[in-house]
Amino acid sequence: MFSRITINAKQMGGVPCIRGLRIPVATVVCMVAEEMSEREILEAYPDLAREDIQEALR
Repeated sequence: MFSRITINAKQMGGVPCIRGLRIPVATVVCMVAEEMSEREILEAYPDLAREDIQEALR
């Protein structure tokens, strides 16, 4: 169902991350909850794509 969210027990303690990067989904969700814009999030994490943010919020 989620193609951009990965879970790997050997990475970040099995926390769901974006595309195998060390960026937890929870970090992206918190940034959105703090009312950061998509542009601000992408500037803070240049490895992310717009689609990563959208999938993290599903």
